[in-house]
Amino acid sequence: MVLSTLSILNYKNFESQSFDFDPKINCFVGPNGVGKTNVLDAIYHLAFGKSYFNPIATQNIKHGEEFFVVDGVFEKEDRTEKIIVSLKKGQKKLIKRNGKAYEKFSDHIGFIPLVIISPADRDLIIEGSETRRKFIDSVISQSDKPYLNNLINYNKVLMQRNALLKYFALNNTFNAQTLQVYNEQLQRYGEEIFKTRKEFLETFIPIFKQRYNAISNHKEEVDLSYKSDLFDAELDVLLKENINKDKALQYTSVGIHKDDLNFEIEEFPIKKFGSQGQQKSFLVALKLAQFDFIKQQSSVPPILLLDDIFDKLDENRVAQIIELVDNEHFGQLFISDTHAERTEDVIKQIHQSYKIFKL
Repeated sequence: MVLSTLSILNYKNFESQSFDFDPKINCFVGPNGVGKTNVLDAIYHLAFGKSYFNPIATQNIKHGEEFFVVDGVFEKEDRTEKIIVSLKKGQKKLIKRNGKAYEKFSDHIGFIPLVIISPADRDLIIEGSETRRKFIDSVISQSDKPYLNNLINYNKVLMQRNALLKYFALNNTFNAQTLQVYNEQLQRYGEEIFKTRKEFLETFIPIFKQRYNAISNHKEEVDLSYKSDLFDAELDVLLKENINKDKALQYTSVGIHKDDLNFEIEEFPIKKFGSQGQQKSFLVALKLAQFDFIKQQSSVPPILLLDDIFDKLDENRVAQIIELVDNEHFGQLFISDTHAERTEDVIKQIHQSYKIFKL
């Protein structure tokens, strides 16, 4: 999977810009604020149909403009694939593959396998459980369509059940039969999601630990553990047990939408007990494990985006990451950094072709 050309129009700080990329390594260098990360985000947009950094779609349109277009040409298994993502204010976003618009955006997920490593990943450690669930979901969804469909259906039913609980409260009424219809659907989708997440983490955790050891030279022990209400009982049982609580809160208080991942270093939460360097190494290991898992599932090396990779990592650790890239038949790599010379010094250690774009 190789992105050969990228064109962006009215995207974030760019009016109009085009790039022709090297099939191996591409570096965007320049001072802060010139848009290095925005180019990486445009590439991310082509894979996922949304921004990695800003979930409000219209805010990705350049100030003073009415629309944006991100256009990429990929070479995938000897085929040329043209992907266009566009958004006009007041209209729905469009994703087109070879001129044909997708009816459902979810059909596009996984078509362009991609992993991003960014300082923004720190949210995985400092934010709430939703951020970590989204991480699990994004990794699994790239290679498992039934999982993505179950997730979409579960969230739809969850919204309907929550709306019903609010209706009961507002109208001082209750109907157990109607509620049971939603419980059964949540049970069906939820159990499948729980099973897939459990199986995924059994495969993923050893890969993650291996990656962390490679980055940190086996300096400390790290771990991931999966937290879910469904370890205690089946979902329909939990929903019945918590009905009084749900009625009082007016939303569904148990289920796979409450799942979490514990991040640990030496058996303690990394959020409290990990240094900045250890946290960064933890996150990089997490993302490289994501890369390995997706490659394993799809047999295609994902495109790898390294945003501001030198942030909070010393050059030795960066060199180790870049070396991994060299040793293990990675696919195409995109790097952003503020120091052109520093980037080039590290890249030269790899015997691969590269291009440097000064923004």
